[in-house]
Amino acid sequence: MDSSIELQHTLELAFHRAPVGLCVSRHRMIEICNEAFAQMFGYAQADLMGHSLARLYPSLDEFAHIGKLGLPVMQATGTYSDERIMCRSDGALFWCHVAGCALDRADPFAHAVWMFEDISQRRPVGAALTMREREIAQHIVTGATSKQIARLLEISHRTVEAHRARLMRKLDATTTGELVARLLGAPR
Repeated sequence: MDSSIELQHTLELAFHRAPVGLCVSRHRMIEICNEAFAQMFGYAQADLMGHSLARLYPSLDEFAHIGKLGLPVMQATGTYSDERIMCRSDGALFWCHVAGCALDRADPFAHAVWMFEDISQRRPVGAALTMREREIAQHIVTGATSKQIARLLEISHRTVEAHRARLMRKLDATTTGELVARLLGAPR
């Protein structure tokens, strides 16, 4: 076997057998994905290819919000990563670590490679949260203040504080440290 064909075969094997979800996207549409990616979301590979990544988010607003956060970071650095709540085909929500690399920083969403890792074993979704609560929770676990979250989400810091208070009630937390621990999956 020719060495370039052998290398191509090895790369395809690595992509398809990787223990984490991998996909290549064009304009936030799934061009190709591996089996681990499809299984994580509860779909067959063929049911995902050619479709928008939006179907994997709890809502279209969250898909748009993550794009708005990620685009300038990818333009500046070529990469983006975070931990966010995603949605399986059956509607079940789960925490996911996501990291991506743009092939062209000038137009990062034109063509990108993404890794998705299901982290629900160590960080279960502990309560039914609204879309806004999920967005705020995503930033709370990174250590962002209410004012920083408000700027990112383009809402008032008082609105963030109200959502933070609801999160604390829902997750039975009395301090921000407890809230972060609960969001990270620590037992009560």
